[in-house]
Amino acid sequence: MSDQAPFTFEPSPARGRVLVFDSGVGGLTVAGEIRALGPRLAVHYAADNAFFPYGDKSDDALRARLPRVAKALVDAVQPDVFVIACNTASTLALAEVRAALSIPVVGTVPAIKPAAKLTETGTIGLLATPGTIRRAYTAQLIEQFAAGKRVILQGSLELVKLAEAHARGEDVPPEAFAAAQAPLFNAPGGDQIDTVVLACTHFPLVRGQLIATAPRAVSYVDSGAAIARQTIRVLPGNTQSGGQGGTASLTRPPDETDGMTRVLRRYGFPDVQFVAIEPIEMTSAPTAET
Repeated sequence: MSDQAPFTFEPSPARGRVLVFDSGVGGLTVAGEIRALGPRLAVHYAADNAFFPYGDKSDDALRARLPRVAKALVDAVQPDVFVIACNTASTLALAEVRAALSIPVVGTVPAIKPAAKLTETGTIGLLATPGTIRRAYTAQLIEQFAAGKRVILQGSLELVKLAEAHARGEDVPPEAFAAAQAPLFNAPGGDQIDTVVLACTHFPLVRGQLIATAPRAVSYVDSGAAIARQTIRVLPGNTQSGGQGGTASLTRPPDETDGMTRVLRRYGFPDVQFVAIEPIEMTSAPTAET
């Protein structure tokens, strides 16, 4: 019998106001992790749904838009910490957003380091948006934390759309999830994958569907819990903010959204408001790379 103490989860007593941000509803997975770790925090949510999805936008368009959107949302909500719950935004414009804000900013990093520790075959799959796949930052993480491992990458906007549909309560057939992740396992060396990094915050929304439709048993890892821990760490110690949380801010009017208001309420954000973002020239420039 092992004398190792069992793992116990201890919620943090930290207080403060946190704003979790994504282009769509994927960041709700991160908001849930933060609420679980910090039950006394006032957690709010924001989605740049007027520019969804980020994964098919050009680098220039995102770099121009993200600092402005972040500043407008922070001015509206007045949080103590701004959490970018989006791999695409974080791997591209984290420095620019931090420069635009005067509060701590927590980014999202693909969970390559824990995946490299977990794999037994030495072959890791990485599911992300095309934008995250092509970022130099992602390649640097692989070189730094997965040296000597084989990492097979797949960019999928289709899986983002399936996750959004699932969150809206639509009946998505299992075959759709199987098809969305099949290229990862069908790639050269894919038959050796035993660990998959979910490098888009949308994907944990459908973790169960991915597990059920994978060709064999594999581990799916994400960075949600690590983001929650970092959020607690950077909270100012002297904050006087608080409240219940539960407000969601959208960059497209709620009456123009495709069921997003209903999804937000289902995930504990019943109060939805519109935050106008001043248009800029490049906000509709998609990337030529897919």
